[in-house]
Amino acid sequence: MIDILGKIMYFCYNIFNNYGIGIILFTLLSKIILLPLTIWVQKNSIKMVKIQPEINKIKTKYFKDKDRIAEEESVLYKKEKYNPLLSIIPLFIQIALLLGLISVINQPLKYIANIDRNLIKDMTEVNVKANNIKEDEIPSSIEVKILDEIKTGKNIDKYLELKEKYNDIEKDIDKIKKVNTKFLGIDLSKIAIETKGIYLLLPFIAGLSALLLSLAQNKMNVLQSAQGNAGKYGTLLLSVGISLFLGFYVVAGVALYWIASNMLTIVQQYILNLIINPKKYVDYEELERTTKELKELEALDKGTGKLSPEEKKKEKEDYKRFFSITNKHLVFYSESNGFYKYYKSIIEYILKHTKITLHYITSDYNDNIFKMEKEMPNRIKAYFITERKLITLMMKMDADVVVMTMPDLENFHIKRSYVRKDIEYVYIPHGMNSLNMCQRTSSMDHYDTVFACGKHQREEFEKGNIVYNLPNRKIFDWGYSLLDDMREEYKHSKKKESKTKTVLIAPSWQKDNIVDLCLDELLEKLKGHDYKIIVRPHPQHVRHGKERFEQLKKQYENDKTIEIQTDFSSNNTVFDADLVITDWSGIAFEYAFTTFKPVLFIDTPMKVMNPEYKRIEVEPFNIWVREKIGKIEKPDKLDNVNKTVEYLLNNKDKYKKDIEKVLNDYFYNIGTSGEVGAKYIIECVQKKIKDKKESDK
Repeated sequence: MIDILGKIMYFCYNIFNNYGIGIILFTLLSKIILLPLTIWVQKNSIKMVKIQPEINKIKTKYFKDKDRIAEEESVLYKKEKYNPLLSIIPLFIQIALLLGLISVINQPLKYIANIDRNLIKDMTEVNVKANNIKEDEIPSSIEVKILDEIKTGKNIDKYLELKEKYNDIEKDIDKIKKVNTKFLGIDLSKIAIETKGIYLLLPFIAGLSALLLSLAQNKMNVLQSAQGNAGKYGTLLLSVGISLFLGFYVVAGVALYWIASNMLTIVQQYILNLIINPKKYVDYEELERTTKELKELEALDKGTGKLSPEEKKKEKEDYKRFFSITNKHLVFYSESNGFYKYYKSIIEYILKHTKITLHYITSDYNDNIFKMEKEMPNRIKAYFITERKLITLMMKMDADVVVMTMPDLENFHIKRSYVRKDIEYVYIPHGMNSLNMCQRTSSMDHYDTVFACGKHQREEFEKGNIVYNLPNRKIFDWGYSLLDDMREEYKHSKKKESKTKTVLIAPSWQKDNIVDLCLDELLEKLKGHDYKIIVRPHPQHVRHGKERFEQLKKQYENDKTIEIQTDFSSNNTVFDADLVITDWSGIAFEYAFTTFKPVLFIDTPMKVMNPEYKRIEVEPFNIWVREKIGKIEKPDKLDNVNKTVEYLLNNKDKYKKDIEKVLNDYFYNIGTSGEVGAKYIIECVQKKIKDKKESDK
């Protein structure tokens, strides 16, 4: 191979009799000769980036399951006729070409002056003896040293002593002297680290060319542009590092080749992209989406450091214990201790009326479910699994029925099981409002059954099934167990009678809520009117704006009619209030439908999680019901707020009837939703057991 490269270099040099132009011409010819390979690399890179979204989906779906990921990738590669190992062939060729060219440039006597090889061997012996070079220290660039000595006249007499063996040596020496190694004033046979001076600019020019190439490739090269920042800048640093090394420690001719190659590669890549445009083949939006999803998953996986040693130990043990149990029929998942209330009545009915063992996964180390497990060890199996570990657990889920309040199943990091395709996934709402408006787009599309609190949610689900083509998603008329529990508790609670009416201000946790827009003005308007005013902000608001509420406490510490409440251990404050003032908080519905007392809504900007909510053409419950269960005031027009408060307090009997009518007209199974929901889940479990027995026959 080196001899072939040498002949090409000899040809290029002799066209202009200039070493520098010859190297540039050689570089250009190498690009032309290797063009078919370069085109193949372009097409192969496009194919790789084209299937990258599918690879990302595989890595996300089977996260951390290395064997399954490798298996699925192999199937994908065969389908797309792509071999990832072939992509390294061009790299080996480029390395071989570079090493070959270094060898050619280091042998100017052989490949440029075309001197007899035996004479070169004897000249080498002369140079070694004249310069006292040890046998094992002869440099690879010895011919460059000989060339330099002959051109400068150093040791020329010693080389002429070879005349006895080579009659035409004077002609050969003359040929060597005529070798033009200069280019733009630079002797390409010199090494920068040895020559110093202006030659020290060469490494930095080579490094700059590599930097420009890397930056251009990061934008133009289909494969490199699809890499993450670590890959891009890792390649950049490696390329610049190699360039600096070549510039400092290898003859200047090699540095010139490297600079020319980098610049020509930029031009070549630009032309290739015009001819074979990656944008015609690659779905970059899908690539970006799947890459982002995978990165979020990987970022979540790095969150293990927040756990204490005890928590890590328990999670590890519980994860192992979960999969050690076979024939799991029913699993509940809770994000934290506070979510048990949405399951409470359903679970109590199941425990009381069946022998089903209940598997309860929680991401809260201090969840009360562990106390219940100790009381009922044969009926409840509780597991502490953080959201990070939940990713793989859910992928390998092997139960018959899985019940969750978490939306976005399959849309983000929590996926349906790939171990069992027949699991019945049941979604239980944790709010009575419009799920279409207050949840993300398609957040419940991958559940098999969705429980509906009332007619408004059923209508949204039905329209959603049509719009999003979900013919198999079942809708179950459930109700709202938490409301039933609150109503029952309120019914048996002791009511405090007081001449002073209590007005509770309970803002939501969203941008531009009451606290952000008008709390100060609202308090100023209400105080001094014989009301007990309690401000009960959302827990998240207190968490992120503690100083704001400490300031409010201090501001009103001498006003006994105003209380800034930041203790959320009890709901008594909510239900003892005579009137609730809120914006878009779900507390409005819990309060109104539990106590039948009216609500004053401050018309702050709407809380819209789903930008597509209008597609199903159902007016959200959150919007139209406000006029039914209370009044609405604009945050920038609060002059009449006291009259509105007085009106609502004086007309509570009228609103009691209106609120009761909405509840009875729209909500399912009032007072029995826990039993109804439990029976549906029990039937699901029984059907799965029956189906399995029949399939085993």
